Amino acid sequence: MYVHLKNIVRKVIPQKLLFKYEEDLRNLLYPFYQGDTCECNICKAKLKKFEKIETGDLLCPRCGSLPRTRRLNKLLDEKFLKDGFTVLDFSPSRSQYRKLKKNKKIEYFATDFENEFLADYHFDITSIGVENNKFDLIICYHILEHIIEDMLAMKELFRVLKPKGKIIIQTPFLGETIYEDYSINTPELRLKHFGQKDHVRIYAAQGLENRLKDVGFKTEILQFSKNDYLGLSDNELVILAWKDEYAKTSKSLEYSI
Repeated sequence: MYVHLKNIVRKVIPQKLLFKYEEDLRNLLYPFYQGDTCECNICKAKLKKFEKIETGDLLCPRCGSLPRTRRLNKLLDEKFLKDGFTVLDFSPSRSQYRKLKKNKKIEYFATDFENEFLADYHFDITSIGVENNKFDLIICYHILEHIIEDMLAMKELFRVLKPKGKIIIQTPFLGETIYEDYSINTPELRLKHFGQKDHVRIYAAQGLENRLKDVGFKTEILQFSKNDYLGLSDNELVILAWKDEYAKTSKSLEYSI
């Protein structure tokens, strides 16, 4: 039912209007899913089930969040988001944007370079138009696999991050080495080799961690297990990166999420 209705709505409603009224449209669906088996930690919907979509991901029918967004939200709420923080968020999901935009205790910079997401800024990640040491927290989720000059992007992230600041990074991870070939330069070839028309590489977690270290970051790969109640995936990897000044002021970080 969900996929069928989504396809109809996309055909008849322009994207700009769909984004504007998405919450109202999803609220119409909510009674069909309401229950007590699981819960979305972003919109707080109590559900009979999450909707399994064509990718295999479990989607919240009320706010549209995916497992990776709900994991990120859990990390932010429990570990990394603090009052007074200046936060840079690259191409956030719509559910994440709406939640963080309402948080008046932070200064939130949501950015999307190509106007495909809800955002208030249009920063080029390879040349971020702000001063040095601007942000306490940067969210870089499923961005770097789209960027040809990824090392330049990482240098910019390092530049604009405050001392003691942190970056939460995720991409699709596969294998033990980074797979990239810049002769693969058409949408069709990129889909075949990298799994998506606008991807330019496939990262291995260790390979991305090494590149982050090469530009000056300290890093840690975090691995998380499945959570059926929140609809979170098993063996999910997230990379935490921070400047050396932060590493000197903290003996250890504990992750139990």
